Amino acid sequence: MIVSGLIGITIGIVTGYFGGWIDAVLSRIIDTFLAIPFILLAISLVAILGPSLQNIILVIVLRTWIVYARVVRGEVLSLKESEFVVGARAMGCKTLRILAVYLFPSVISTSIVIATLYLGRMIIIESALSFLGLGVPPPTPTWGGILAEGRNFLDTAWWIALFPGLVLMLVVLSVNLLGDWLRDVLDPRTKRLTD
Repeated sequence: MIVSGLIGITIGIVTGYFGGWIDAVLSRIIDTFLAIPFILLAISLVAILGPSLQNIILVIVLRTWIVYARVVRGEVLSLKESEFVVGARAMGCKTLRILAVYLFPSVISTSIVIATLYLGRMIIIESALSFLGLGVPPPTPTWGGILAEGRNFLDTAWWIALFPGLVLMLVVLSVNLLGDWLRDVLDPRTKRLTD
């Protein structure tokens, strides 16, 4: 999530701030990636590259940066004409300073919320790939791997699959609730609505 966040935030800030042909080209690349279903992309790439932790991380990074880039681009489009950015330009700040000092801190709270909301999804994707035998290979334990082995014993030892499945569900639910809470805490618009 950190690697895809850094890539997506950087691309989102650059495309949103500069616009023009950079924005058009990267927006088409993002639209192309979004047209491919994520689970299909993950299964295909892991099947080609082979099951390993590094390949799972690569697949997640290849797809998740898009979410950051789209959301950050939209935020930067609205922020680049804000008074503090226009004032920084009027004072003669260089473009890199405007991007790093003024725009990056303004989009970091949204990026943190995206990271927490997508973390649960990535846990499910890794578990699904491991369940199918395309995830992290044994002897490294994964929830999907434990569930895949436990399905052979459902009639005699059902708890082998039940408890890892419950823990997986509770972890994903907890991460999603954390993301919702962070969105409420970090989004100034919801603070104004509830006050």
